[in-house]
Amino acid sequence: MTRRPLVGEPLALDLVNTEWVERGRMVDLFDEPDGLRGWLAEHRLPGEPASVEVPLREARAALRRVLEQPGEDAERAVNAILARGASRYTLRQGAVQEHQDVDTDWLPSWQAAVNYLELLRQQPSRIRACGNPACVLHFYDTSRNGTRRWCSMDGCGSRAKAARHYHRHRVT
Repeated sequence: MTRRPLVGEPLALDLVNTEWVERGRMVDLFDEPDGLRGWLAEHRLPGEPASVEVPLREARAALRRVLEQPGEDAERAVNAILARGASRYTLRQGAVQEHQDVDTDWLPSWQAAVNYLELLRQQPSRIRACGNPACVLHFYDTSRNGTRRWCSMDGCGSRAKAARHYHRHRVT
């Protein structure tokens, strides 16, 4: 399976990050052999790749759009994913139990959209795009002071630092 540049983000952002730019071209994990199967396994999500692929691509596009071009149209696309399911809660032996009523093919997509709402409830300002204009990755800033700018310091962060250093020290 292709090595992704950023992993470990919350489900919604990790779904969006299954597309990234590598050497100037867009890479889609779902186009790689067993890429979708591996992603589902990584997140312990149910479903067969053949049946969940179209819903996941639709959810990924909707989430990317709401992240990059927020507005009513973008929200409508996310709401269309959310409309495919619902949560019910019950109380059993003093414990709250959640039951998700979602078509199996749409469950991973629906869960990603619900996860996005959870991130919005927590701290929406911590949902960020990488500061590198050539990068399409998103992350949830968990740094203590909330000032993370790059998808990773090893990748985009170090390239930005190197470029600043070059511009400061170049001979004109």
